[in-house]
Amino acid sequence: MAGSVDAMLARAKDVCKRNGLLILSVLSVIVGCLLGFFLRTRRLTEQEISYFQFPGELLMRMLKMLILPLVVSSLMSGLAALDAKTSSRLGIFTIAYYLWTTFVAVIVGIIMVSIIHPGGAAQKENTEHSGKPVMSSADALLDLIRNMFPSNLVEATFKQYRTKNVPVVKSGKTALSESITHRILIYGIQDENGSHIQNFALDITPSPDVIYKSEPGTSDGMNVLGIVIFSATMGIMLGRMGTSGVPVVSFCQCLNESVMKIVAVSVWYFPFGIVFLIAGKILEMDDPTSIGKKLGFYAITVVCGLVVHGLFILPIMYLFITKKNPIVFIRGVLQALLIALATSSSSATLPITFKCLLENNHIDRRIARFVLPVGATINMDGTALYEAVAAIFIAQVNNYELDFGQIITIR
Repeated sequence: MAGSVDAMLARAKDVCKRNGLLILSVLSVIVGCLLGFFLRTRRLTEQEISYFQFPGELLMRMLKMLILPLVVSSLMSGLAALDAKTSSRLGIFTIAYYLWTTFVAVIVGIIMVSIIHPGGAAQKENTEHSGKPVMSSADALLDLIRNMFPSNLVEATFKQYRTKNVPVVKSGKTALSESITHRILIYGIQDENGSHIQNFALDITPSPDVIYKSEPGTSDGMNVLGIVIFSATMGIMLGRMGTSGVPVVSFCQCLNESVMKIVAVSVWYFPFGIVFLIAGKILEMDDPTSIGKKLGFYAITVVCGLVVHGLFILPIMYLFITKKNPIVFIRGVLQALLIALATSSSSATLPITFKCLLENNHIDRRIARFVLPVGATINMDGTALYEAVAAIFIAQVNNYELDFGQIITIR
């Protein structure tokens, strides 16, 4: 009996030793949620919340600090180690897979929103239009292409191109608006005794016609897409240079290994930072009850779609392609999934994803160094899913029935 107890304790100790960081990460998510909802009852001020969030802010800063050296070194060293034919095949398969999963995510979102029909139960609010200009689809597409080829690589590390819509008065109406600038109506109102008249002036000048002009601008944030394109191109060229490119490739490999060692050390801070990061996000929320009444079914639809896509479709695809158990793979990257849940950023999760895939799932370094940075930049299944749900949800709230062609357009 004593021997069996000792064996169980030894096994439990071994499990905790091998999965200690994962266990701490799971517990930190639970503790962060409980702490956040508990502190909501304390009515903390905005200043107190900002102080409380400081450990979580440090976590985000640590993760973002490692993105740039990790993306550059991994892409350049990974593609330089592959021959031209292999790298081109890998790129084609990677892009095709990402496009396919994004397409499937949109289909799942459309199916879920059609089945649950969240717009029928949502509370519609009467809101005034702010008149804020909305970027056109053409400008958004052109900005995406411009960001693929940044004019300044140094600036691309902290800024990205973004078209701005600036309001200007329509030139054809200038003379007309000048001629009616002083159109004012003056009228008087007598008091009850009729002895005093109070004059009032009402400006009835029509407002000038305003149009929005597109002008070049920038927005804060790393231009990850441009850095990925440059690093991938540089890696391919270094691989074709042969022995003359070996020094740069060796430097990139050394840089990549050193960054991963930094990740291995800093990863022990993550459970502590996750607690304050999640709790701080909960404290920043508006009234959850009010939000639930307005968008409860919409949130349920999105979550159900993400669960179906992430826990059923993607594992089935993994099983079909690799003939391996997807549960084992998911268990290996569970810590990265928890970090992604806490940070809501695939780029910030990139260092932890590298560590999980290389150490737990034993993925080929050359493959991981190319696939992960590209995936963190262009593979946005969750975004595609909830945007498809949002478009149909808004139509349902306004009692607008979409036909099959319009749904295909959303897709």
